[in-house]
Amino acid sequence: MSGGSLDLRGTPCPVNFIRCRLTLESMQSGSSLEVRIDRGEPEAMVIPGLREAGHQVEVIGEEEGSITLQIICCNQQSE
Repeated sequence: MSGGSLDLRGTPCPVNFIRCRLTLESMQSGSSLEVRIDRGEPEAMVIPGLREAGHQVEVIGEEEGSITLQIICCNQQSE
């Protein structure tokens, strides 16, 4: 499975969520994406938003001021 990473620390809402969504849309279902985001509003907006879109989201790292997410892409594309 292919994977990728994004460092969105310092990126405001909703730009960080939009960048995650656009990146995931270009990925195959089952691929993983690692994303670093700031704590606070980004954490509260990005995680639920991606889960509502059907992706699997897990926090795999925590640092002061930011977290790292592992996102498994679940694109619902018809073949």
